[in-house]
Amino acid sequence: MTSLDEQVTKYLTDAHSIERQALVQMRGAPDIAGDPVIASAFVQHLAETEAHESLVRQRLDARGASPAVLKEIAGAVTGAGFAMFAAVQPDTPGKLVTHAYSYEHMELAAYDLLSRIAERAGDSETVRVARQILTQEQAMADRLASLFDRAVDASLREQKPDDLGEQLNKYLTDAHAIEAQALQLLGRAPKIVGESRLAAAFEEHRAGTETHQRLVEERLQARSAGASTLKDAALRLGALNWGGFFQAQPDTPAKLAGFAYAFEHLEIAAYELLARVARRAGDTDTEAVAQRILPEERAAAEKLHSLFEVATEAGLEAQGVAAR
Repeated sequence: MTSLDEQVTKYLTDAHSIERQALVQMRGAPDIAGDPVIASAFVQHLAETEAHESLVRQRLDARGASPAVLKEIAGAVTGAGFAMFAAVQPDTPGKLVTHAYSYEHMELAAYDLLSRIAERAGDSETVRVARQILTQEQAMADRLASLFDRAVDASLREQKPDDLGEQLNKYLTDAHAIEAQALQLLGRAPKIVGESRLAAAFEEHRAGTETHQRLVEERLQARSAGASTLKDAALRLGALNWGGFFQAQPDTPAKLAGFAYAFEHLEIAAYELLARVARRAGDTDTEAVAQRILPEERAAAEKLHSLFEVATEAGLEAQGVAAR
């Protein structure tokens, strides 16, 4: 059995690792943003992220704890991998903004859950820090959402008008691959999460995800394009690895809820960009599909967020931690 204080330290350690990874991303992002306004947003948030990392480290120091070395190494490597991935994509600005938007929601979830744990433990200073950072992470997420149009413009700037159809097929293929990963995660999540309300939410969204994948497949077929087998296979493998990661965590419900919340925002950003590319390509049917799916992804994200309190309690129960 562990104590609430130990849980606060664990959540702070996780938050510090997330910030260390974010720092790698923020430092590399301006060089691959492809647009001065997008680059400026990342430069501004780099300064904020440096402050966030410092604040979390101070809270760990105050609690007589230190960041987990192995987690720091893993975070730094993954962050560098993110930057490399974005840099080799032909539509880097779009991929960059999409993934950064999702990552901001990973951070939002982490600080939301941290504040809930710290409040239970009576650590008012950690609650204050978590909520302060949460406000700035939300502001960055909002800035990124306002840049979707610019991201698409920057991604397509070097493309000839005749190439728009091919680019749209790539965005559809990416959406299909993301849905394939979502189905793998949602298929495993109810068994992993161990809490009936969370399990029901995952089951409900799985049915919707199957419909989304079918709609995207229909658009690919209508455009005489096929889903990328290699991309789908790679993402399915990634989903299985994420499932194994969460299954190995002692506080699986909270971590799984936080990750799923971030993943929903990966899907939201992907469909926001798909709708814009379809509009530029004159494909009103594909734009309509993206606009149909978007509110369902947003509703799923809101549903997950509404269950963070349930996830927190389930995580503590799994750890054998009694509330004060």
